[in-house]
Amino acid sequence: MTRRASTRLAILLALAAASPSATLPALAAGTTYRATLNGASEVPATQSPGTGEVTATFDPATKRLSWTGTYSGLTGPVTAAHFHGPAKAGENAGVLVPVTAASSPFSGEAALDDAKAADLEAGRLYFNIHTAANPKGEIRGQVERGR
Repeated sequence: MTRRASTRLAILLALAAASPSATLPALAAGTTYRATLNGASEVPATQSPGTGEVTATFDPATKRLSWTGTYSGLTGPVTAAHFHGPAKAGENAGVLVPVTAASSPFSGEAALDDAKAADLEAGRLYFNIHTAANPKGEIRGQVERGR
């Protein structure tokens, strides 16, 4: 490393040490989670041709969960949408976070308590979209840490 590059590196490290927030934006962005929605993931499975996706970000510092989602091909208008848990894939559970998803795309955010945050981080939440033809859920997907 040249003397000039070494000096620049030393200055950058000094600035980062003097201003820790300069290194935090990546952490502040939180962890990304995704759910791929389809009828086969419902319990019991549906014959719905509908599909969808939800992408969520959880900020552990503020305990805020923010999400965006899309869907298409449902049997009718959405009557309800929720994050459910705690449950593994193949299990059903109660509503944890109601979501407004009357049209696609949709988005929202909510604060999670410690128990809900722990279930999210452990992969024990799923996202479900309900319709009149499928009142218990038409398409569903397990919420998993993004890859």
